[in-house]
Amino acid sequence: MNYKQRMLAFMPVDAGIVFLSVYISYLLRFDGDIPRQFLSGMPYVLASTFLITLVSFHFYNLYSRVWQYAGIGELVSIIRAVTLGMLFNCLFHVGLRFLDVEVVVPLSVFLMIWAMLIIGTGGSRFIWRIIHDSYQKKSVRQKRALIIGAGNAGAVVVREMRGSTQSEHFIVGLIDDDPRKLHLNVIGVPVIGSRDDIQRLVKEKDVDTIIIAIPSAPREEIAKIINICKETSAQIKIFPRVSDIILGNVSVNHIRDVNVEDLLGRDPVEVDLKGIADYVTDQVVLVTGAGGSIGSELTRQISPFRPKELLLLGHGENSIYSIEMELRNKFPQMKITSLIADIQDRRRMREIFATYGPSVVFHAAAHKHVPLMEANPLEAIKNNVYGTKNVAECAHEFSCSHFVMISTDKAVNPTSVMGVTKRIAEMIVQSLDKISNTKFVAVRFGNVLGSRGSVIPLFKKQIDAGGPVTVTHPDMIRYFMTIPEAVQLVIQAGALADGGEVFILDMGKPVKISDLARDLIRLSGLEPEKDIKIVYSGIRPGEKLFEEILTKEEGTQATQHNRIFVGKSSDLTYSGMQEMLKDLEAILNEKERIIPVEEIKRTFKGIVHTYKWPEVPEKPIIHTYDLPKKQKELTLAKKEIATSTID
Repeated sequence: MNYKQRMLAFMPVDAGIVFLSVYISYLLRFDGDIPRQFLSGMPYVLASTFLITLVSFHFYNLYSRVWQYAGIGELVSIIRAVTLGMLFNCLFHVGLRFLDVEVVVPLSVFLMIWAMLIIGTGGSRFIWRIIHDSYQKKSVRQKRALIIGAGNAGAVVVREMRGSTQSEHFIVGLIDDDPRKLHLNVIGVPVIGSRDDIQRLVKEKDVDTIIIAIPSAPREEIAKIINICKETSAQIKIFPRVSDIILGNVSVNHIRDVNVEDLLGRDPVEVDLKGIADYVTDQVVLVTGAGGSIGSELTRQISPFRPKELLLLGHGENSIYSIEMELRNKFPQMKITSLIADIQDRRRMREIFATYGPSVVFHAAAHKHVPLMEANPLEAIKNNVYGTKNVAECAHEFSCSHFVMISTDKAVNPTSVMGVTKRIAEMIVQSLDKISNTKFVAVRFGNVLGSRGSVIPLFKKQIDAGGPVTVTHPDMIRYFMTIPEAVQLVIQAGALADGGEVFILDMGKPVKISDLARDLIRLSGLEPEKDIKIVYSGIRPGEKLFEEILTKEEGTQATQHNRIFVGKSSDLTYSGMQEMLKDLEAILNEKERIIPVEEIKRTFKGIVHTYKWPEVPEKPIIHTYDLPKKQKELTLAKKEIATSTID
């Protein structure tokens, strides 16, 4: 409906409202018996009230508003328009008295007309909205929603959903653990139970969607609620950000699906901004593997600390171009240089260090896929071992201040080619620290959610395809972190470095991969084994049922950060490391024969004595994993934080 159509629709309605308001006001003022001298002046009052009110409504744009979205703002505009109109109307009739025009109107009538016009005009507009909303909602099948949280966020969600014609949800009730709120109403919606009632209420109320609206709650608490909700058939959504409520930037669009990160239930990482700024700000920073999931997140989180220049080094031009464009858009003032290079090319590495002079290096480039590296061990040696050696030795030669290598928990008592090559890379870095002024450290953590090698993207693709979801073993256990929290801790570890350490990140509680698969299926609104089958495919070459985070020799010490631990520094010398690498070099330099995989693995064993490569049987053997013991060890390590620092 355009502006002219609105005028034609509303002006007759407003004329009728003015007539009724004036007539009813006279009747009320004179108890239903209007004296003749006042009755004769009523037509003048009707005419002046209509004309002045019409001008006032135009002034406040009441005929150009979309009334199906009317709210408090529109009601305020109506009150202002009517008040302004009646003020001029009253002054007009007072002026007539001074001109000896015989139109006598009691002032109390104007007050009554004012009240009647607000009721009539406001009512007509909001009735329009109610009719429009009812028509809209009848045409859409609404999902039945249960909202968890009867606080500010819950009220916002209720108001938005009940007031928006775009909402496809009908709210059946609110859940809150505060017993004082039980049976109370929040904007007309009752509080019908606590978290203990969720599963029962979902069945009784035929709930399609659960919306978690308690953004101020700790993440651990949110994770507990999600664990209750995922046992129901309802789809789970979450309203996550406190800042949106504070700033008023809230709409139903902020409600998102629950994801796996929410299930981890860990509070955000706290970082020492000053400590990080001290070694990154105004420095030339090099990130290898900058196009990968970890490397690209490193560049995103380093950029706010205003490095003098950020060097993005990677082998794949598309991924490097993508992260460069993203950073240039977010940080237009920062100097960014993209470098397409292979870390295996020592000459190219020296050229880069000599040309750009980086002082801080984050080394994230590596081959990480376990089964692929089992099938291609020479490539793992070239990239993970000698690629790291090239970059690390250049960092020493060109006097960098910090070298931080991204490692993996698979380097601990490794059973895979990927794990053992990363352990050798750690040993190279630690041995270099013995002869260098550069602070060489490695940071070790487990799987990251959403990375290219993570099971999460694979599971999601399998679910989207209708299944089955393939899990290697029912007892497979892994540690998980989100990419942002892992990278924040990596950067923080660099600030804690004295040199030679292997930092171990607190990964929280380990997660069963089979449970993770079931959670993802449920979060997709489907039923495990009913809608999506789970198939166990067997342990792949190089895989372990569980990962460890440190060796017995390393022990564990607390650091100044409660999420970062440090393993004991290695006693290995640089010359000793060079001697140990000679057999690997001989394998790489062999031109006359094909090197058997067994010979390569025996060479690994000579360098990393804890390396094992058992043959994987057709039917995987289920090993016992003392999970409580591992958790107890980590808890004891955390208790040292209050009294221990890096030695």
